[in-house]
Amino acid sequence: MRITEFSNPRMAQAFVDYMATRGIMLRIEHDEGYVLWLDDDSNVNLVENELNQFIRDPNHPRYLAASWQAGNTESGIRYQPSSLMENIRQRAGPLTLSVMVICVAVFILMQITGYPVVMSWLAWPDVGQHYQLWRWFTHAFLHFSLLHILFNLLWWWYLGGAVEKRLGSGKLFVIMLISALLSGWMQSKYSGVMFGGLSGAVYALMGYVWLRGERDPESGVYLERGLMAFAVVWLVVGYMDWFGLAIANAAHVTGLLVGLAMALVDSRQAKRS
Repeated sequence: MRITEFSNPRMAQAFVDYMATRGIMLRIEHDEGYVLWLDDDSNVNLVENELNQFIRDPNHPRYLAASWQAGNTESGIRYQPSSLMENIRQRAGPLTLSVMVICVAVFILMQITGYPVVMSWLAWPDVGQHYQLWRWFTHAFLHFSLLHILFNLLWWWYLGGAVEKRLGSGKLFVIMLISALLSGWMQSKYSGVMFGGLSGAVYALMGYVWLRGERDPESGVYLERGLMAFAVVWLVVGYMDWFGLAIANAAHVTGLLVGLAMALVDSRQAKRS
C-alpha cells in the first residue's frame, strides 16, 4: 500500500526509521519524490496515525533518536553534499548567528588593536563606569584565544540554535541577557573586571536545555545526559586547576544555576498550560 510521498529524503528516512522502532517496516522508492510503501496493510491505521503526528512536528527529537537507533546506510537514498555555512544556518536562527558574528568581529579587532584597547570599551564596568550600561552585557563578546572562542561558539551554535529554532528568538535573548548579567556580576566579585567570554551564557543554555528536556520533552529541546555530565566535569576541572587554564569558574557555575532555574520555571508553566 502506498502511504505517502515526501520531497525531502531526510524526512522520508526519519519516518521510516521511527516506524521501524515501532516494529513496522516501510520501504522507500525514489522516482521524482520519495514514496513510502507498506507491505502489511493490517498496520495501515497505526501508520496513518503516526504519519499525522510526524507531519505536525517532523523535527521532534524522537525521530532523530529513531534514526540513531534503527537507521542504516542501505536505504537507497543518496544525499547531495551541502556546504558548511548552509549547515550552520539550518540549525541557527538570526540571534544565534548575530551573536556568533559579533564575537568573531570582536576577536579579530582584539588581535588588531590589542586586548586592553577593546576591553577598555566592552569589559565589565570598573569604578566610575557603572552607568555605561552596555558593559554589563558586552563582556560576553570578549574572547582571549582561538580555543576559547571556538569552544564557546560551538556550544552556542549547538544549544542556542536549538532553543531559538524551537522556542523562539525571544527566549534565547532572555536567557543570554540574564545569564550574562548575573554570571558577569558573580565573576567580578572573584576576579575583578579582567574577564570575558560567552561561557556564562553557554553554561546557562546547558542547564536550561538539559533540565527543560528532562521535565518537558514536548518542548523539543534536549541535551544528552553524557554531555551534561561533561559540563559538570569541566566545572570540576576548572576549580581544581589541573591544566593551569584561566577559567571563569564563578561565571560558569552562576550561568548553570541561572539556566536550571529558568528551565524549572518554564517547564512548570508548560505543565500547567
